[in-house]
Amino acid sequence: MVAARITVNGRETPISPAAPHTTVLDFLRERGLTGTKEGCAEGECGACSVMVARPGVNRPTDWVAVNACLVPVAALDGQEVITSEGLATGGAAGTPATLHPVQQEMAVRGGSQCGYCTPGFICSMAAEYYRPDRCAHPDPADDTDPEHGPNGFDLHALSGNLCRCTGYRPIRDAAFAVGTPTEDDALAQRREQSPPEAVATEYTRDDSTFLRPGTLAEALRLLRERPDAVVVAGSTDWGVEVNIRARREKCVVAVDRLPELRSLRVESDHIEIGAAQTLTEIERRLDGRVPLLAELFPQFASRLIRNSATLGGNLGTGSPIGDSPPVLLALEASVVLADADGEREVPLSDYFTGYRQSVRRPGELIRSVRIPLPLSPVTAFHKIAKRRFDDISSVAVAFALDIEDGTVRKARIGLGGVAATPVRALAAEAALEGKPWTAATVAAAARMLRSQGTPMNDHRASAGYRSAMLGQSLLKLYAQTTEAVSA
Repeated sequence: MVAARITVNGRETPISPAAPHTTVLDFLRERGLTGTKEGCAEGECGACSVMVARPGVNRPTDWVAVNACLVPVAALDGQEVITSEGLATGGAAGTPATLHPVQQEMAVRGGSQCGYCTPGFICSMAAEYYRPDRCAHPDPADDTDPEHGPNGFDLHALSGNLCRCTGYRPIRDAAFAVGTPTEDDALAQRREQSPPEAVATEYTRDDSTFLRPGTLAEALRLLRERPDAVVVAGSTDWGVEVNIRARREKCVVAVDRLPELRSLRVESDHIEIGAAQTLTEIERRLDGRVPLLAELFPQFASRLIRNSATLGGNLGTGSPIGDSPPVLLALEASVVLADADGEREVPLSDYFTGYRQSVRRPGELIRSVRIPLPLSPVTAFHKIAKRRFDDISSVAVAFALDIEDGTVRKARIGLGGVAATPVRALAAEAALEGKPWTAATVAAAARMLRSQGTPMNDHRASAGYRSAMLGQSLLKLYAQTTEAVSA
């Protein structure tokens, strides 16, 4: 097997002697690329942002910004990475370098002060600069959308870069001032070529091994042989464990590039989403086809996290405060579990069995998520958190209702943050179904909803607050629905 290698700013370098748990951040800094910073080590601050060449949604290759503090460098075996140092051109033989357009705009518009966070901003901004459809739909005359500039720049691209020592305005000004890549821009040209293939990897140092199987069958065989192995996809959860809790594993198996886990199919009776599709890929490929998911995505962490995080990972961790389970419960989704002996389909409502526990057996992987069709027409996702974006929810509520001739024919409500597992609000659903969609019905169901789950007191919210928000969420949905009808 070929020695593990990574291409950084156009230069190929061996990963050895880095330990298998070594993050891309530490790997880069140990090699003198100190523009990549560590702020939080949890994927929240964005000071560590770098760009990675990934399979594109609209072109062969997309430049995607990711948190270098979370991704193990072994996971990028055979891949291409661009850091803030790799964006400028020239500078050889003592000649001054030419700043990249995003670097130039940040400099001239005062978007940098102490400079610690700036390289991360630059990489996130550059990834948005190279997004192929960025200028496809902006209306220069429309200034009602503060999140998008006249150049099509989506400010959500910077939602995972939290430092604002210069204030928001100069950074926003820089983002909205960048133009489009020129024809001789090498990184723009790179988008028209195929991305690096995901290579099979077996990297061992100091009795620890990082494995990237080439096929699903090989992955399932490995998991049967190594029941102690930790399965990772985007590493947005495991990377935090490595950094904050010094977690070390003897064997890690990466499944994020398995072709069998990266499909997205729309059938006549269901939509099937591969468990290793990133949330950004799902969002862009569905393009609003599932409105409830479209409402979820902007509220799920930050763009930097969504560029790596997967539905399989979010369900696999079994967290009671994960954002996707309430939505998928409301959509009546199921998970397809695979092991070396075959597959089985489990309704998500039967999947969770306890705190971070599920029916998934040793050796099983989540292969895909299935969402039945047709979809309920009345949907909403309400996330209650301390920050508008890039935060963990105190309470999450997802609704999917069929309302015909003023009567609720079907109601599905998924809850997060109010029990040891994500749950369906069965009593509140029953209080709505077969009843007229009126203020009296909704008020009675809201009282029932407040009693659902077993919310706890913690630093995010009190149990009483969580219960109150459940009821208010349904009242809010009713208000929004009646407003839409009257309009």
